Amino acid sequence: MSTDFSVRPIGVSAPTPVARPAPEAAREAVRTQLPATQSVTASETPKAPRRESVQIDRERLSRSLEFDYDSAELVYKVVDQRTENVVAQFPDEAQRRSRAYFREMERQKEATREPHTDLSA
Repeated sequence: MSTDFSVRPIGVSAPTPVARPAPEAAREAVRTQLPATQSVTASETPKAPRRESVQIDRERLSRSLEFDYDSAELVYKVVDQRTENVVAQFPDEAQRRSRAYFREMERQKEATREPHTDLSA
């Protein structure tokens, strides 16, 4: 079956394509084909990616689990004992702050919501 098959009512002529001039923006656009002196080409031999970060000794790292009461979550931290810097943390600080914010917003809603029980009975 051909791809140009279409069903048309009898007696109706096929639509003719309309040639439209290029819009003003396309005529004044910057060329996208650069000369060879300005283009970038891939190197013939791919180089292995360099590791910029220095591998930290495993004995210098301490791992801990802490409970964050604001976000009501367990937080896993990997800390460099020599510098006291947090190397990795899950969930990260932004997630914990947003969860704590939404949890507090939910608490405020609960405090202002009327109880659903009938206390008059």
